[in-house]
Amino acid sequence: MAIRPQLAQRSGSRVRIVAIGISTGGPSALHSLIPNFPENFPVPIVIVQHMPAVFTRLLAEQISKHSALRVHEGAAGTALIPGHAWIAPGGKHMALQRRANAVQIAINEDPPENSCRPAVDVLFRSVAECYGRETLAVIMTGMGKDGAGGCEKIRGVGGQIIVQDQQSSVVWGMPGSVVEAGLADQIVALDQLPGEICRRVGLTIRTKEQVPASSV
Repeated sequence: MAIRPQLAQRSGSRVRIVAIGISTGGPSALHSLIPNFPENFPVPIVIVQHMPAVFTRLLAEQISKHSALRVHEGAAGTALIPGHAWIAPGGKHMALQRRANAVQIAINEDPPENSCRPAVDVLFRSVAECYGRETLAVIMTGMGKDGAGGCEKIRGVGGQIIVQDQQSSVVWGMPGSVVEAGLADQIVALDQLPGEICRRVGLTIRTKEQVPASSV
């Protein structure tokens, strides 16, 4: 049975962090998303992609080669800066912690959550604590419900939540669970996600449809 969308209706605050949770079908989706962000992307991006150790580093390197943004595997003690993205290392949880005037990455090997390590919920809870209502959470294609609990935390502090639509998802388990819980502000097709994320962080990007046709 198709899930009837239940969308939250809330006004957005200024966004200072983009947090992405993704699983099945994720590498291809991230290759379609991150390279569309401009070099002047004004906030940091943190990502949990369910993958084993080693593969997350390779994924970060592959995406970085085709992106204006620098994409890294997360490492403990790294301070977040705009224009960079960090993917949680496979087999470990990634969280954020505030240290003085900086927000840094923390890595741990606590027990799996939702049968996952890294888990989206672990990252999202820490993002909510560090950034509060200035959070933009994005739940993309993936099996299961990892991320739903973290989205509830983000919703509770006033952050924004968007999800990938069912048609463009390989599996709509993770985004579908967020929609079913009434936590999503918007459901967006994969090819529209770069523009929507940029709009919410205060940028405008030109899509293929906006580029004027060459005169003959």
